[in-house]
Amino acid sequence: MQRSYAIIGTGALGGFYGARLQHAGCELHFLLHSDYEHVRHHGLICESPDGDFILPKVNAYADVRDVPRCDVVCVCLKTTQNHLLSQLLPPVVKDDGVVLVMQNGLGMEAQVAEIVGARHVVGGLCFLCSNKVGPGHIRHLGYTLVALGEFATRGISERMRAIADDFRRAKVEIELAEDLDVARWQKLVWNIPYNGLSVVLDATTKELMTHPQSRRLVEAIMREIVADARLCGVAVTDDIIARMLSNTEKMTPYRTSMKIDYDDHRPLEVEAIFGNPLRAVQRAGAASPLLEQLYAALVFLDARNVASPR
Repeated sequence: MQRSYAIIGTGALGGFYGARLQHAGCELHFLLHSDYEHVRHHGLICESPDGDFILPKVNAYADVRDVPRCDVVCVCLKTTQNHLLSQLLPPVVKDDGVVLVMQNGLGMEAQVAEIVGARHVVGGLCFLCSNKVGPGHIRHLGYTLVALGEFATRGISERMRAIADDFRRAKVEIELAEDLDVARWQKLVWNIPYNGLSVVLDATTKELMTHPQSRRLVEAIMREIVADARLCGVAVTDDIIARMLSNTEKMTPYRTSMKIDYDDHRPLEVEAIFGNPLRAVQRAGAASPLLEQLYAALVFLDARNVASPR
């Protein structure tokens, strides 16, 4: 069976994975906003170390009501736009379809489940270095990994395997997670220090890893997030810290997605990536001092930055 895919949010992430899937022969439908006219007439460009390609024609839509119902609907919006999902998802998801939540942070699957029902929701954690460098123009720098996990149940389902097969044909590395909560907290071990400190310290990943003080701070935050996960009943192990530090050291100097949003005076995903985990720890009756300080600094910087002119 060939599955149809809808991409809700065709930016650096949605544009990359959607373009890869279409290039591999899947049926794709892209919902766009500011890039709609350009992409409708000129298609998508994807630059990548794995090989550049152009999709001269794509199914592009400016109105979700024009998008056909699809087997898999990929939510690739920034979490700051999740208030739109109640309008965007119901018209596009088939009765037996899947909503693949490809967002950073914690708690988004529950939010989507309130709209479409828990049985339709699969989490997709993306480990990707990719930027949108122009209208319909994606520049992939490295990594492609997507970890898939069921929201309503544990274990590896047949629909996860089917989606994984499509992504693998598109030359995307896939992991199938037995426990979505573990996968989400593991991703936070990277996202919280690097996204947060990139804004607070005005630094790339390379700069954060090169200076001894900032590197120690990154590692200290990682250790706290691992401990936070355990306090919340999620079994994240310490070995992930060394693995993420090593992977980031090898990474091309990268301006994180949060730093790009900050530099462009767009709202930051502070609540999904920092606020929701912090509140989860507080509900468990514990404290997370480094996370709490980082969250407070980002709330202040975000409010001031969005209010200031470019």
